[in-house]
Amino acid sequence: MAVTRRASSRAAKPAASKEEDVSAETLLDFYRDMLLIRRFEEKAGQLYGMGLIGGFCHLYIGQEAIVVGLESVAEPGDQRVTTYRDHGHMLACGMDPKGVMAELTGRAGGYSRGKGGSMHMFSKEKAFYGGHGIVGANVPIGAGLAFANKYRGNDAISFTYFGDGAANQGQVYETFNMASLWKLPALFVIENNQYAMGTSLKRGSSTPALYTRGQAFGIPGEAVDGMDVLAVAEAGARAAAHCRSGEGPYILEMNTYRYRGHSMSDPAKYRTREEVQKVREERDPIDHLRDQLLKRSVATEEQLKGIDRTIKGIVSDAAQFAQDSPEPDPAELWTDVYA
Repeated sequence: MAVTRRASSRAAKPAASKEEDVSAETLLDFYRDMLLIRRFEEKAGQLYGMGLIGGFCHLYIGQEAIVVGLESVAEPGDQRVTTYRDHGHMLACGMDPKGVMAELTGRAGGYSRGKGGSMHMFSKEKAFYGGHGIVGANVPIGAGLAFANKYRGNDAISFTYFGDGAANQGQVYETFNMASLWKLPALFVIENNQYAMGTSLKRGSSTPALYTRGQAFGIPGEAVDGMDVLAVAEAGARAAAHCRSGEGPYILEMNTYRYRGHSMSDPAKYRTREEVQKVREERDPIDHLRDQLLKRSVATEEQLKGIDRTIKGIVSDAAQFAQDSPEPDPAELWTDVYA
């Protein structure tokens, strides 16, 4: 069975980052959703090493709290669009792990019928608009989605995710200008994992506080601990309310960390093993929430182990489904071609 976002967690909008102010059910939902992403990405890494996933593959390990926290404040009708580190976003918005894994392996059972791979799969049902391989190219698309919402007069907003490297792209600032000028209901999420491909933020940005990049356009923003799912949900609720109120766009800079290289082909020699290990030991978002679940007696060690076993089974089933799914028929080359 696929793990999809539960109605209870979709409705939950934590007003504070204190664990005691959030229901036990919501905390468990957060834990399951983050753990699903972690285990799925670990399995994707294994399949890549076995040669079953070709092309590029960018893993989301370490950044799970961001998309899980923000999806908890999303409403039906909201859209999301992201770049190429996108598997976590797909799972968090409720896309079936089987379809995601099948697409990663280029099989007919995938969301883009095996033609899109890791970076280009979509789901109209879940309002997931990609997965885009060009750095920063998804940001104008996010503004376009927000423009459509305003034009239609609905209450929906767009969640546009991009990284610290993309924050230096010119099209991002063109988008900021238009979004502010037209007061679009656009929530821009900068997933600052500290390294744009292989260049640290301090070496590649003259402005280390990326959330201030919207000041010239009158766009408010804030920095958030992207390793704390409750802090993310709290900030996300504020930002989403701002966008829905008609006040225009908002920027959230999520300070996070990726444990793996930029992609599976990246040996990540630009940072030390000790640096990565220190973050894992001191700031891991899943371990932090796990500790809180035990501290509050929301769950026992055995119950959490049971959740892990269940999720590993879901991920294993997804991997098997992908391997059993046939390769696309060559005739697929001529479908979805508009020009």
